[in-house]
Amino acid sequence: MIARILPPPLALLLLITLFPHAASGDTVNATSAEERMSLTQAAILGVVEGLTEYLPVSSTGHLLLAQRAMGIGTASSQDKEAADAYAICIQGGAIIAVLGLYFPRVQQMLFGLLGRNPLGLRLLLGVAAGFLPAAVIGLLLNSTIKNLLFGPWPVVAAWLAGGVAILAVSFSGQGSRGTGGVSLEQLTWKMALFIGFAQCIAMWPGVSRSLVTIVGGVLVGLSLPAAVEFSFLLGVVTLGAATSYDALKHGETMLRTFSPEALGIGLLFAFISAVLSIKWMVSYLNRHGLAIFGYYRVAIGLLTALLLVSGVL
Repeated sequence: MIARILPPPLALLLLITLFPHAASGDTVNATSAEERMSLTQAAILGVVEGLTEYLPVSSTGHLLLAQRAMGIGTASSQDKEAADAYAICIQGGAIIAVLGLYFPRVQQMLFGLLGRNPLGLRLLLGVAAGFLPAAVIGLLLNSTIKNLLFGPWPVVAAWLAGGVAILAVSFSGQGSRGTGGVSLEQLTWKMALFIGFAQCIAMWPGVSRSLVTIVGGVLVGLSLPAAVEFSFLLGVVTLGAATSYDALKHGETMLRTFSPEALGIGLLFAFISAVLSIKWMVSYLNRHGLAIFGYYRVAIGLLTALLLVSGVL
């Protein structure tokens, strides 16, 4: 029934996020690293991360709900700290996926840095401008955000608000398929800086970094394909910085709480599913636009609220 309403990737995502036991059959009794997170559960979290990181549906929100449904990170404050770090560190698999799929563009920026490609340098400066607001605000508010917003109800609120925003943009015609707007080569540093400030809204779990950067790109005049590509490239830097920061700060606690094998499995499955997700998303947006993601966010937000109120989650 779900697959008849939503495209297969979103239907699968809804199933494994809210009902992961249907896929794993695992239970968690937190006594050892292996029991705190099985390899099957690590694979599920990797798939959730990879599928959601570059879709405008919020990877952090999905991971928090999937962890909650499997009882991961609920035994103690140390387990919660480790689970939050795990959710961020397995982003590394999704980062590698973008580097591979968009290697020609990454190479262009590297040549720009070496003074061999003016357009590559222009794009590199745009990525740097887009990253700057998140770097400053993230360092200042990281702990506050985790303490106040890493919970199910803030995620539900963000899912619903983001879904309504996507539908509003789609109905206005700005989020429709097609190539209206300027290309990525025409991106200015002011446009990139605006997208960077928009990206900071995604520090609220459930908002989605991809959502706000894609919508921000469209609002400043980029075509939808260009906005999507810039969102991917900006994500490499932003997610890379966040992953490195959490790995250095909480890596020891994470590996002490969960096994190194669980981290490896999460990274591997995040990479594989991110490759598939990115290819599907680019193809889908070229034909249909953003609206389906708005409907999905509203649906999962309402369903999650219902499950929370009823005590299932």
